[in-house]
Amino acid sequence: MHVSGKRAYALSLLASACALACALPGIAAAQEAARPTASAAEPEAVESADDIVVTGTARAQRRFDVSYAINSLSQEEVQRIAPKNFADLLGTVPGIQVEATGGEVQNITRVRGIPTDRGYLIFQQDGLPLYHEIDGVFFNSGEGMNRYDLMTERVEIVRGGPAPIYASSAAAIANNITVTGSAEARGKAQITLGDTGLYRLDLMQSGPIDDRTYFAVGGFLRQHDGYRDSGFPSDKGGQIRANLKHDFDNGFVKLSAMYVNDHNLFYLPIPVADPRNPAVSLDPYIDYHTGTLNSPALRDVNIRYRDGAGAVQTLNRDLADGRHMQFFNAGVDWEGDFSGWLVSGKFGFTKGKSSFDAFYSTTNPADANTFTAGNLAAARTAFGAGVARLGYAIAGTNGATAYDPAAASGLIMSGQYRAVNADFYSGQADLSVTRKFETGLGTHDIRAGAYGSLYGVKSLQVYQDMLIEVQSKPRTIDLVAYSATGAVLGSVTQNGVLRYTTTLNQGEGDARMVAVYANDTWDITSGLRLDAGIRKEWYAYKGYALLSTPADLGDATTLADNTTRAFTGAAVMRELEPSATNWTVGLNYDFTGNLGAYGRVSNLEVPPQLGVTTSTAPTILKTKARQYEAGVKASFGPAYLYVTAFYTKFDPFNASFVAFNPVTGRNDQSVPFVGEAVVKGVEIDGRIKLVRWFELTGSITVADPQYRNLENNSGADPSAVNGNQIIREPKFFGNLRPAVHFPVGEGELEIAGRYEWVGRRYVDLFNLTSLPAYQTFGASASVTYGPWRLQVVGDNLTNAKGLTEGNPRTDQLAGQGATDAIYGRPLFGRNFRLILSRSW
Repeated sequence: MHVSGKRAYALSLLASACALACALPGIAAAQEAARPTASAAEPEAVESADDIVVTGTARAQRRFDVSYAINSLSQEEVQRIAPKNFADLLGTVPGIQVEATGGEVQNITRVRGIPTDRGYLIFQQDGLPLYHEIDGVFFNSGEGMNRYDLMTERVEIVRGGPAPIYASSAAAIANNITVTGSAEARGKAQITLGDTGLYRLDLMQSGPIDDRTYFAVGGFLRQHDGYRDSGFPSDKGGQIRANLKHDFDNGFVKLSAMYVNDHNLFYLPIPVADPRNPAVSLDPYIDYHTGTLNSPALRDVNIRYRDGAGAVQTLNRDLADGRHMQFFNAGVDWEGDFSGWLVSGKFGFTKGKSSFDAFYSTTNPADANTFTAGNLAAARTAFGAGVARLGYAIAGTNGATAYDPAAASGLIMSGQYRAVNADFYSGQADLSVTRKFETGLGTHDIRAGAYGSLYGVKSLQVYQDMLIEVQSKPRTIDLVAYSATGAVLGSVTQNGVLRYTTTLNQGEGDARMVAVYANDTWDITSGLRLDAGIRKEWYAYKGYALLSTPADLGDATTLADNTTRAFTGAAVMRELEPSATNWTVGLNYDFTGNLGAYGRVSNLEVPPQLGVTTSTAPTILKTKARQYEAGVKASFGPAYLYVTAFYTKFDPFNASFVAFNPVTGRNDQSVPFVGEAVVKGVEIDGRIKLVRWFELTGSITVADPQYRNLENNSGADPSAVNGNQIIREPKFFGNLRPAVHFPVGEGELEIAGRYEWVGRRYVDLFNLTSLPAYQTFGASASVTYGPWRLQVVGDNLTNAKGLTEGNPRTDQLAGQGATDAIYGRPLFGRNFRLILSRSW
């Protein structure tokens, strides 16, 4: 889109927002007039909505009253934080470490040091997942499928506690509570503009249809050039959600639907320093804050492989398609109270597809002359002894347009283009009964239920290696064989392809799972409560994976196709029936209505996932985690303090990984480490509000994540790993968010800040290469005047430098050959957003 087109798009969004902001209040007023007047006998809410939580508990309760760590982020709180993406929002919660540098989706979350890319953080929408498993095939059911907009009333985040009872494979739950229509008509229109080419329109309207039927509908439409200039938009698309609720005398039924169609570009690590001399920055070629290896040169990538019948197949892929997620979800939520028996039923079905295009980092940049010398012998073998030299040329010019690395950085590098298609479905249902029983030894509030899911996926994964210059938005490069007279005799590469299809996977799997669960909240005496629950799960997997083998596609003019993967026509069939048993026990004592303490132990078992049936050589291992936590809590109106000590032990913990092999271009270097991971720490969550005009909110996490008792059966020495800090996990992270409020006429001015810090981490098992600690500052200023609100938000105001991730394809075993990382995913640079909204 040209600049003029972008401005027209922004003006169109702004005009739409203003028109709707003016028109919809009239509709709301009509709904309000039609609404029957509330009875004077109607009880007022004892607690504010922000203080009530429903996740991980049999009934809605005050946050203070539950015996586990939970945060509830209301729309107003999210509005103040103004996060860049969902992971950025989760990063404000204690105990959750995030790497929110991958773009709008596909980011990293870790819960209390759990060393996986999702941390067993299960996302739900109104108590059900959109897709049963935490990860699909290059899509995840977390922030990959759940996008925040004005239809999200609040987000409740449970860490530890009863999470394993109320969701499968859950060390934590993020439950998105959607806006539901009520007797009060309300709506909102919001437009967001950013200096990174961001244009976004959000809308929401809800209200009564009659005295017992209500509706809510809303969503967003967004286009974003991106925090890093790739030469094409980073994000484009949106979603819409709607629901219809009808009240009965003893309950309600709610029908809901949502549709998502969204493209999101994936940012991956970049080199930031010269591997020949790590003191030399690569900023002149790839800017630390805005540079990327995504490029218009990758908008027409030709991928070749051989199918099972021996025919050469060709795929044409466009990096600008990014991660294209399309799915539809429909749900039913029913609840009825039958003489004290509270019956609840939830059902959801999701059908969708994901197309994933991304350019992955692989090895460090190489000295261009060294890289040439390493390929000369193979070129002479293939193209004859007449090969006098190898030289670089711009890809696709048949060697006619020379490229001289010495005129730039002197480096050359490779990367891996990944193309993945997945079709998926997931149906899930939950039926539960809750009942209170008064006994001579206190009150038991018992919830028992059953959960089931049918889900599956069909996928194709194709990876191939490309040769590129060391430059932001790099051009693809060919390495050409020349004779002494300058004639082209052949090419190591072909149109920028270093190796065609080094990875080729195709498979299909279907799953069936059933779980039964029960939880008892026993109020023994005033203030003393015992909470215990158990969940038993049974799975049945069935699927296949096609086998592949190396093949020469037969093009004698290039080496790029010599070891291309080809399907053999055979398949591996696999069936598996794992099970899991999860349980939790917690004891809570409230000294007063404002001060209490609790302790809890939980057991989480994570069975092998469906992906083991669609892989030719999977690692099949059940992961177990025992979580202990003890906390003190204090709540005084708007001020609160929650301090929780936690201890998590994985046994067995699979620290194995498959590293990238620069010789074959395949991820075929397996390094198996199996043992324990132990994480102990303290998380602090609090808000101070001593005067009306000032408040300070923040969270701090201090932890000691360690490997313990690792074993290796392939010769690697685990003694140098045991006791080390777990890869990419800091010992200290947190944030502080001060805010001041001033009256301005009939409105209010709010100025808020956000200071974040992340401690030192390491990219490798042996803690050889570190990701240095960093701190960032952000701020916002907002003016609220009647129904209007104007907010300006700035992130990373000081352009602080900080690296996340490292280069996990290659550096997990040996590091990066430097004390501090020279390859990683940097923080985004300074950026600003303007948010204008009107409520009614």
